Order: sequence, then structure tokens, then C-alpha cells
Amino acid sequence: MTEQQNDPQPCCDDYVRTSRRSFLRGALVAGGAVTATFGTAFTETSYAAAGQADQVLVVLSMRGACDGLSLVVPHGDPVYYQARPSIAVASERLLAKDAMFGLHPSFAPLVPMWNAGRMAAVHATGLPSPNRSHFSAMEEVEDADPGSDARIGWLNRLVGRDGAGSPIEAIQMGGGVPATAVMGPQPVLVTPSIDRVRLAGGASPAEAAARRRSLSTAWAGSSTQLGVGFRSTLEVIDEFAPVHATSATPSNGAVYPRNDLASALQATARTIRADVGAEIITVDHGSWDHHTWIGNLADGNLVRKANEMAGAIAAFFADLGPLADKVTLVTISEFGRRVKENASQGLDHGHGNVMFLFGAGVRGGRYYGTWPGLTNTVDADLLVTTDYRSVLSEVIVSRFGASPAQVFPGATTARVGAMT
Repeated sequence: MTEQQNDPQPCCDDYVRTSRRSFLRGALVAGGAVTATFGTAFTETSYAAAGQADQVLVVLSMRGACDGLSLVVPHGDPVYYQARPSIAVASERLLAKDAMFGLHPSFAPLVPMWNAGRMAAVHATGLPSPNRSHFSAMEEVEDADPGSDARIGWLNRLVGRDGAGSPIEAIQMGGGVPATAVMGPQPVLVTPSIDRVRLAGGASPAEAAARRRSLSTAWAGSSTQLGVGFRSTLEVIDEFAPVHATSATPSNGAVYPRNDLASALQATARTIRADVGAEIITVDHGSWDHHTWIGNLADGNLVRKANEMAGAIAAFFADLGPLADKVTLVTISEFGRRVKENASQGLDHGHGNVMFLFGAGVRGGRYYGTWPGLTNTVDADLLVTTDYRSVLSEVIVSRFGASPAQVFPGATTARVGAMT
């Protein structure tokens, strides 16, 4: 085994600092948001004003900038194999191939969804201009409002369009790091797990009820921010209670793999089953920053993450069963990787990437986007031909009838065709 294979931290210092900054930022807003941590994954949930959600959008952020050229391989572009002599995925191993693209073999658990038209991929997507800083690119992608200094994310604008202002319109479970996408005037709730959304203390139900009455009385007349926040916390606990009443055992025979993303998605499915009005749930999954040892299909940083992702998403939709008819999952990463592999069998920061769409409303079983062609130079990027906001705009219009102009101010979006 080489030294690279034993490298416990294949990511760059920028990504490590970004994760630490995000954690501190999340801790500071904990009074207004719910975040749950599952190791390297966390989820965040927004709730419909009516208390029930007819549609649910799950946004999976692949933190660290995943390599879209490995997940959806452009086997029809010969430059791909020229630029990656030691890490390219052989064409004959790809799944769901067309003349240009094929899925990474780790995505085998997702092929049934692809064949059923419930999974699609949009290639060469991203920010209009390159941004190779993890922190800056995450902010830019999730603010989705270039030129504005307002700290309002695109998902906060989406949930804010109904003006409900419920204390649990935004909940994040599985992580402790509220994403920029949900930050803004709409309240967000942060918790390490489903089980942590409860009032601490009280060894018995009677003691817990007494503690609840005591605290409610103590803060009832307070007009301070602390008092308002505490009353909101109690309200959130009450409205979240149906989630605790659901079984922690997956439904429909679903079997989740044992990894952080799977745990986050299992909690997400449980929240959806409780039908407490969860309308938007964000799931963050880290450690996609692979500067070293991308590896091969037998072992490596990429195949490990791809296996985690595919197994977790397949189990999630199986767990949902008929409820999957109202759930759409979209993936996004802050940027992609370079075309050419580096000397450490890894890939440095690039530009364009791939976005996946799963579930309700997806015109699946095909690849979308305009392929720009690859260039085999040290600094060559996958060029962006589809603004990521065009993909997200189709999703919010299709599932919520929302206005792209309201959610993505100033964006000029183009039709992708990936949503009904």
C-alpha cells in the first residue's frame, strides 16, 4: 500500500478551514435553526405553512467538490482517457451508457431508478465563472444572489415566499452546520439528531411535564430575544413530536448501508413519513475533496464515496415507498475537479460538474446538458455550459410553482428539460 492510500486527509487546507468556519457559524445561529449531525453528513428541514407537505425537496450538497467526470464518465470523449491514465474508469465497466456518457459502476444500486425514469444527470453545470475556493464557492452557490451583501440563501427565499414565518419552517438534522442556502430571515432549527429535538431534563414523563410548565411560566412574559427564542423552541418541540412517534426501523424492507449519509437520509425519510410539514430538507455530505488517491474501482477515495452515495440514496427511496411520489432529490457541489489527474493520482480544484436529479417530477433515464469537450492541459477545467440555477429553477417551478426570479434574483436561466 502506498503512502497516498494511507493518507487520512486527502482534502486541501482550504476545505478543512471551510468546515471549521461553517461549524462555528452554525453554532452561532443555533437559536434559530435545527441542525442534526451524522458524522460527515447533516440534514436541514423546512416546513410547509399548512403543517403538511404535498411536495418535498431534498437538496444533497456534496461538500468538497466531487469529481463529476468520475461519477458520470464522458467515455465518448477521448481526452478523458488521455488526461487520466491511472484513474479513468474503463468504458466497458460503465452503467447506463449512451454514446457519450456512462454512470460510475458504484451506481449499480441506482440503475433501477435510472431505468424507471426516476433519475437523471445534467453535466457541465456550475457557477457562471470559475471559483476554486471552497468557502467562497459554497457561499456563492448557496446565496445564489450575486452582487448582494444580504445573508439570505436561495432555500430561505424559497420557504419565505409563503410568508408563514413558522419557527420550524427550517430544520437541519445531521451535522451542526447550517448551510448558507437556508440562512436568512426564515427561522432555522439545529439539532444533532431526531432524538435531540426534545426538552432536556425530567427523568419521568411527569417530571418532564412539570419542567415544561415551569419553563413556560418563567418565560411567558419575556419580550427579550431570549424569551422569544425560548417560546419558539417549545413550539418547535411540540410540532416535531410526531417524528418521535414514527418507527426508527426503515420501511418497505429498505436496508441502509452504515455510513453518515445513510444515517442522515434515514432520518430524512423518517421525518417525511411523520408528515409534520417538512417541505425542504437539506443533506450535507462531506469529504469529496480528493486531491490524492482517487484510486480505481477496487479501492480509493472516489469509489468509497460513490458507494456510500449510491447505497444511501437507493435505500432512501426504497424506505419512502409510495411517499417517494412526492419527493425530489437534487445534488449539488461547489465546483468540479480538473480534467487532468495530478502527480498524486488525485484531482485539483476545477469548475464544471454534474448534478443528479431523483424522484418526483424527474424526466429520468437520460443525460442532459451541452457537452463542451475536454482539453488535456494541467489547468484545463470542464467548462460550464449550464448555469446550476437553471437546473434548480426547473425543480422549484415543477415541484412548488415558485418564481425563479424571486428565488434566484438576477439570474438568466435557460430550459434544461430535466423536469416535468
